[in-house]
Amino acid sequence: MPSVSVRDVAALAGVSVGTVSNVLNRPDKVAPSTVGRVQVAIQKLGFVRNDAARQLRAGRSRAIGLVVLDVGNPFFTELARGAEDHASDLGYSIILGNSDEKADRESAYLDLFEEQRVHGVLISPYGDVVPRLRRLRDRGIRAVLVDRMSADTSFSSVSVDDVAGGAMAVEHLLALGRRRIAFVGGPFEIRQVADRLEGARQAVAQQEGATLEVIPSAALSVLEGRDAGASIVARPSHERPDALFAANDLIATGLLQALIMQGTVAVPDEIALIGYDDIDFASAAVVPFSSIRQPSRLMGETAVQILLDEADDPELAPRQVVYQPELVVRASTGSA
Repeated sequence: MPSVSVRDVAALAGVSVGTVSNVLNRPDKVAPSTVGRVQVAIQKLGFVRNDAARQLRAGRSRAIGLVVLDVGNPFFTELARGAEDHASDLGYSIILGNSDEKADRESAYLDLFEEQRVHGVLISPYGDVVPRLRRLRDRGIRAVLVDRMSADTSFSSVSVDDVAGGAMAVEHLLALGRRRIAFVGGPFEIRQVADRLEGARQAVAQQEGATLEVIPSAALSVLEGRDAGASIVARPSHERPDALFAANDLIATGLLQALIMQGTVAVPDEIALIGYDDIDFASAAVVPFSSIRQPSRLMGETAVQILLDEADDPELAPRQVVYQPELVVRASTGSA
């Protein structure tokens, strides 16, 4: 069956092709009765507008590309929902890409977004993407970093002060009298992980007699947390840390599973546990665990707004929006 064209719609409605175009793109410039005739013709013919072709002609898409580190992490799910809701309210759509903490996948999504001529790109980067983002900007595609500050402030960013968050988590553990702290997380190429560890180190350095052990993980996943927890449980009790700071709540979930699975380690009596992100599962776990909360939805909304502002006015100076984290105390640590 041949596709229905704008000319077909114009013929059936008894108007010009230009009038149909105005109805589709600027209906406020057309008389209501004419808009009604054109809409009836569109419905009868089953006309579907070719947005791809229109965008290519205009050189501007109504889609925004979003690349996150791990779409399975509820933190990024909530961030994406905040971005999508705000973009939708303004007439844009979000195309979501999952880099899965892999530089090659991250690069492939940026290539795709450039080919599609998206309106702009939001990215929670795994590697150093600044040179790639500069190329996009040179071609008219703006970019905003999400969940990470721009190191040289050449791009706008929306992030949380992860150094402060890491310090906040460990200060809470120290206030409970814990002194043998272990940080579990990785890879450290992810800036957020490195910053949270730096905050933990700063807090421990302020407390005499406190120590910080680093237990690296290959990914920020439940399985990695479970493996790390199993290795801790296997130690003699006097060699175990008395508190764990997980780089994110997925790691914390795996740690909690390993600690309580065999009923050999009491949480928080023997080992206190705190995570990062405050995903919904943190409050719903068998032992609800403490966490450092980030305003994930607000971060997504803010990133979209900054991106659209910069797309409308390329002369705007880059902005660095840094939100402050919040300590949420639950049963896995108790209160100080």
